[in-house]
Amino acid sequence: MSLAACGKVPLRSLLRTGLAWNLLRFCRHNSGSKGLVLGVYEGGKVDEAIQFTKAGELFDNSISGRLKELLTISGPALKKGRSRIFYGLHQDFPHVVVVGLGDKNAEVNSLEQCDEGKENIRAAVAVGCRQLQDLEVPHVEVDTCGDAHCAAEGSVLGLFEYNELKKKKKTAVTVKPYGSLENAAWQRGVTYAEGQNLARHLMEAPANYLTPTSFAEIIQQALHSTSDKIEVHIRSKSWIEEQQMGAFLSVAKGSDEEPVFLEIHYNGSTVSSESPLVFVGKGITFDSGGVSIKPASGMDAMRADMGGAATICSAITTAASLKLPLNVIGLAPLCENMVNGRANKPGDVVRAKNGKTIQVDNTDAEGRLILADALCYAHNFNPKVVVNAATLTGAMDVALGSAATGVFTNSDWLWEHLKAASIVTGDRVWRMPLFQHYTKQVTESQLADLNNIGKYSRSGGACTAAAFLQEFVTVPHWAHLDIAGVMSNKDEVPYLRKGMAGRPTRTLVEFIVSLSQENQKS
Repeated sequence: MSLAACGKVPLRSLLRTGLAWNLLRFCRHNSGSKGLVLGVYEGGKVDEAIQFTKAGELFDNSISGRLKELLTISGPALKKGRSRIFYGLHQDFPHVVVVGLGDKNAEVNSLEQCDEGKENIRAAVAVGCRQLQDLEVPHVEVDTCGDAHCAAEGSVLGLFEYNELKKKKKTAVTVKPYGSLENAAWQRGVTYAEGQNLARHLMEAPANYLTPTSFAEIIQQALHSTSDKIEVHIRSKSWIEEQQMGAFLSVAKGSDEEPVFLEIHYNGSTVSSESPLVFVGKGITFDSGGVSIKPASGMDAMRADMGGAATICSAITTAASLKLPLNVIGLAPLCENMVNGRANKPGDVVRAKNGKTIQVDNTDAEGRLILADALCYAHNFNPKVVVNAATLTGAMDVALGSAATGVFTNSDWLWEHLKAASIVTGDRVWRMPLFQHYTKQVTESQLADLNNIGKYSRSGGACTAAAFLQEFVTVPHWAHLDIAGVMSNKDEVPYLRKGMAGRPTRTLVEFIVSLSQENQKS
């Protein structure tokens, strides 16, 4: 059955009768059916109420303009991010979803610090794909809307949902570009999105399933499937002890789970001696707060306190999949922060790898302890750049919320590269102060060289945490990304479902891509 079969019935009448519902039921239960997502821009003038993309125009021409007619009579013009679904228009596509792309001329908005045109495509395509998934349509073709990379990202990110432990799962949907020759750009977008989805998968997994050991094994498997230029070292507790990583070990000793130091190398450069980028990620696979225990409400979300490790490892996995011509090293200290008779106590003093002593006045400020040792170790590789990522402070969530990742850096050059990458991906970053004002607050400690919290307690908490980390850095290009505010998504990013966000994986990937392109030019 199709709308063509009802040719003697006015289209307006058809929309107002039960025939439309019967048609919907028919299409919904056609298990072998395909769906199509098409984009439409907001009209600039009254006589331009409907502006199809090129793919939309081709499709509408193939059915003698019926889609435009239906859109005209079925309601007001589609606004950005809204959708409308039609059934039986085409024998190959029983389900057609039209999505609003907003302004056709949308571009980089300097105030918003993102490319709004790209973001509109991601959001619109995600809406269409989810609507077809809800109708249990297993095969979907997507209008690339002038940017196949972004359309692919919207499709793959929009469809992701962590349901691995549920008996009932959503329909698995395969997506591919419709009527496009931009297959390379589409596949690149798929790769970017799958990288972020890997981080989301890791961050969503319950802590009893994702231990430090299983985290390392998952990353090892993911990396070995991407490239033969990979080395993975899963370092044991005895190795950590040999490295004299006393700060890391002090956190790990509160749990029965053995700590792991994950070290990954992607050797993509044709010059083996080329200085690598080194990414460091906080890997607390569950954070109870230790003796300074967290409130029970919301503590389950602390399964994602390894978000830093998840994003940097996923970004490197993506770089390997893209076969980028540069060297990247990932370092992830992995452990739990729990409470037992051996756990850190407020007032304890521990010694980091570089010999500095740290007074632990708050055991819930544990991320900076494990990162301190990892940052010291990062300097062994003569790095060109060191970037660390961590769900480090609630203060960052208070400061920026979910709008952007907070970036603290000693390098204007590095900041500009991270900012440029974030404008492309829509996963924004915002520069935060790294003043000596904050350094003094962590270096004036009663019992040790440093204190793991600022002397004014919660004031400037994200800034004092960054100042603490800087005490373990000597390279000229270092950035600390505090991702606590972007850890999860409610409805802020329309192309991500509710849950752990995996941000800013794509921004890290785009940053690696930009540096690899610079290497090739030089």
